[in-house]
Amino acid sequence: SKIQAYVGGAPRFPGDVPASLRTVESLGGFVIVRLNSAAASDSASACAALDATVRGMAGQSGFVFHPYPVTPFHGDYLFHADLAAAATARYRNVPADTAAWAQLKVKAEGALRSLVSPDALAAASEWDAAIEEVPAADLVAGAMTSVDGWLGPPWLKAGWFHAARMLGSALDDAEAKARADALVARLEASEYRDAVERINLERELVEILAGSCRERVAGYTVKREYFSAEFTDGVENIGFDSIAGLNSPMFVRTVKLKDFPWNGWLALGIEQAPAAAWNPIAGFDDPFGRLLWSAVGDPALLPSPYDSGWMLNRISDVQPSGRR
Repeated sequence: SKIQAYVGGAPRFPGDVPASLRTVESLGGFVIVRLNSAAASDSASACAALDATVRGMAGQSGFVFHPYPVTPFHGDYLFHADLAAAATARYRNVPADTAAWAQLKVKAEGALRSLVSPDALAAASEWDAAIEEVPAADLVAGAMTSVDGWLGPPWLKAGWFHAARMLGSALDDAEAKARADALVARLEASEYRDAVERINLERELVEILAGSCRERVAGYTVKREYFSAEFTDGVENIGFDSIAGLNSPMFVRTVKLKDFPWNGWLALGIEQAPAAAWNPIAGFDDPFGRLLWSAVGDPALLPSPYDSGWMLNRISDVQPSGRR
């Protein structure tokens, strides 16, 4: 009862989770497989090694197997749903090459070690492939700006933008990289006729990025954050972001105390101690700083919580009704 919500990873409890606690789910991070540059001599062997690693992870628990960079947590997922399903089918419908999987030495740390058999785990310096997690909230935060009433580019939460930030530098084919860079430039400059052409450009870009033979998305994790629904010390009416979770402008604007609905002190716990400067030019870029700026900042637009678009912060376009 000392705090109403815990922002960040799941807190540790001495026993069972109290019955008064509830959770919200958001995109935790992308689980990617990165190939060591010395593990393959050519593009064909590199792709085979990546495929063997990703296919060997298909039946593992601890993450959601989804070998496509745009996830159901992204607001533009429906534009990519058929490509995501086809990518999953390509891995699930072909039996894992256990011989190729056994020959690879895979590096993984923390909870990701459970995705690799003990025999395949590699030492810190000798590995063929590495399984890593890229926090989704960091991809969003890295592109945010906090000046002049603006929080970031229009595509801040779009799946294609996250795919480009994660996988763009891993393209080793010069032609594919040039094509991907050209597609990103067109999307950012709005060089398309209509929404149909824009969606086709996004799909083409993600397909190119997902076909890299050096780095590939294998799936994603789900982040669960706790809040208290206890009466009267808890909170209610919570909005949250599908990518950033509770650390978002929408949460602090919708959370309501049960005992003092319109007036009172909201007490939050957070996973990391403050480390960044407290100014909008060179600071507010750590988890605590972003949470603080969500409370004191006054941007014109806010990221739509469950979509990849934006919504007005304080005003709405209300059409006048006819005179009575």
